[in-house]
Amino acid sequence: MARIRVPISNFQFGEVSPSMLSRTDTKVYASAAKKVENFFIRNEGGILKRFGTRKVYEFDTTVDSSKRMQHRIIPFIFSDDERYIISLEHEQIRCFKIDPSTGAITLVETITQDVDSATLPITDSILDEITYAQSGDVLFLCHNTFLIRKLTRTSLDDFEVSTFGFRTDADENYIFQPYYSFHDPAVTLDPSKTSGTGAILTTSANYWDTTGTQTGSDYLDSKHIGIIIRFHGQEIEIKSVQSATQATGDIVDKLEVHLDTDAIETTDGTADIQITMALHGLRTGDSVTITDAGAVGGIAANQVNGTRSVQEIVNQNVFIVTAGQNANSNTVGGGSPKIETHAPSTQWEEQSYSELRGFPAAVTFHENRLWFGGTIAQPDGIWASKSADYFNFDVGGAEDDDALDLTASIGEINTVRHIVSNRDLQIFTSTSELYIPAFAEKPITPTNAQIKRQTPYGSAFVKPQSLDGATIYVQKNGSAIREYIYSDAEAAYVATSISQLSSHLINDPVQMSILRGAINRPESYAFILNSDGTIALFTSNRGEQRAGWSQFTTEGKFHSICTIDDRVFLIGQYDKGDGTDKFILTEFDANLNMDFSDSFTGTAGVFDVSTHFANDAVVSVVDGDNYLGQFTVANGEVDVSAVQLITNAEIGLEFNVEFETLPIDASVQGGPLTGNPRRVNRVILDLVDTLSVSVNNNRLVIRQVNNNFALGREAVTGKKEFRLLGFSKDPTVKITQSAPLKAQVNGIIAEVSF
Repeated sequence: MARIRVPISNFQFGEVSPSMLSRTDTKVYASAAKKVENFFIRNEGGILKRFGTRKVYEFDTTVDSSKRMQHRIIPFIFSDDERYIISLEHEQIRCFKIDPSTGAITLVETITQDVDSATLPITDSILDEITYAQSGDVLFLCHNTFLIRKLTRTSLDDFEVSTFGFRTDADENYIFQPYYSFHDPAVTLDPSKTSGTGAILTTSANYWDTTGTQTGSDYLDSKHIGIIIRFHGQEIEIKSVQSATQATGDIVDKLEVHLDTDAIETTDGTADIQITMALHGLRTGDSVTITDAGAVGGIAANQVNGTRSVQEIVNQNVFIVTAGQNANSNTVGGGSPKIETHAPSTQWEEQSYSELRGFPAAVTFHENRLWFGGTIAQPDGIWASKSADYFNFDVGGAEDDDALDLTASIGEINTVRHIVSNRDLQIFTSTSELYIPAFAEKPITPTNAQIKRQTPYGSAFVKPQSLDGATIYVQKNGSAIREYIYSDAEAAYVATSISQLSSHLINDPVQMSILRGAINRPESYAFILNSDGTIALFTSNRGEQRAGWSQFTTEGKFHSICTIDDRVFLIGQYDKGDGTDKFILTEFDANLNMDFSDSFTGTAGVFDVSTHFANDAVVSVVDGDNYLGQFTVANGEVDVSAVQLITNAEIGLEFNVEFETLPIDASVQGGPLTGNPRRVNRVILDLVDTLSVSVNNNRLVIRQVNNNFALGREAVTGKKEFRLLGFSKDPTVKITQSAPLKAQVNGIIAEVSF
């Protein structure tokens, strides 16, 4: 019987799809595995058993399995030594402070109302859809069902929630917020007067919201009530709605139009003056009041200003009135006049953000502007504040520092879900990926902003993250992870699927978080939390063209995850032993071997664990490098005195650890071994600092090296041999553990007989 040694020197591609089992012709096959569960893939190619998790806090939330998310933890980072974990919950926010000296986590604030005593609009039905962005002490929270909320840190231990407010002018006559013409271009608005309260607003077609039952003459539940309408740039607040074509409003200042400079033209020898006013909507005989005009063409200012009747309509932008005296020249001038009129006009618009029209779904900071995107009524709308003035969205005269109001008009409606600040401003929608290019010589301005469509896949609600030079995001159907990266070869962005070889690990993700070299590891990882409570872990090293996937599981479920600096926090869903699941905030800890665990101090082998576990919970106990076994909690205690009289122990829940190679294959003189009966009769593992490992259920026995039983066992570093039996057409090497202790495998050599 012939023999051949097959080396597996690295596992850089991690766990791959079962459909890869026969692809022995690819370079992936030799560096991939059938299963990689609860292992980190190291940059060098080996695998390291993941660390355990330490209990931080137990939530009082009742677990409801019908809910997609009930808690969502996100980071709040103010400075190097002021960091927080924010837990978004149903109508509630909890704020946890990370002590800069000890690293301890403390709950410092629980918020159920905003500063106006209103219930928080955050609900567990939308937790996974909320987007956020932070600047200094303020975290902005967005969803298209509520106006932007600000979570503000007011002191080291205090937070408050308030509603986003747009900046106003000094007289509070103008709110610098986005506006949009939601009506058909031909629909006119006819106010009954130019100033004051109780103006009757009549539209030429149905427009006003008539939700609910009409009480008297008014629709009291109309969502137009309280909304600002802008008529020729002047604001009117809607106070009541009488019908689909009539509403009543208060005019904030007065209905006057600021004309362009020198909008008046005179004709020598006549008092008729021609006034340019874009889309004026006037009719012959209408009355207008002219103010702030200067002398022009020999006509004194007081003979131009005043109430005048429209004599002639030249076109939709020009009309003629008669001044108080004749001109003595043909002149264009008049300074900066204003026209006060309430004539019906198509030049009116409504505030973009409201309960009726929806609110922004996406938010980010980019080039010193605050960006919003995607309301219900304007799903492809994108807005940016004035430069360095985050609460001012006045588009002004399109100067470089003015606000931007853009629409992703690319031939189809794209619902904006995320905006990401990266190399360019990246826009992720429900159907496509777009971007607004950055410029080397100047930032994005109202005059140079261009929205360019790039790829056609669409994004899910999971917040995209930056990793290894790319932005990774979940495709809209929840079955693939893609990286959005600029390709110099294509001179465009591409969105390659990075989960294609491991698609079975992606199962409708709900959250994603990035770890950039931490928890005692130099690698960067992307944690993709699936709706089934598993985590798909992606590691990437673009410089060395290494990328691979593994899977993290736990005895319960992972529910939420966030990373802060070099720390990974998770909310786990665990049965404490009483048959009822609880949400537990935990943290990866390199010193722990199990989940939902901690270090306990006891007496003569008896430990009080009532703060963690209920009676009848089955827990595992580790004493240093020794595994003592599983024990049942009774009277709030774990008693290991029958095994060993110890005073310190780690007590927690074991998690499954498994690594299985693809079928061991090789090409020999007669062709590949694929499909032929063969036997893996010997396996050599290259181990580092390992205390427990089994190969195909054959345990590695680690013995003490001297007679001092007070000393712990020494972890194994080096090559260890395992002998195996049995033929198979698809022989694999399966690495497991019989005890929840540390393990690291750098490589495998399998000897195959055939």
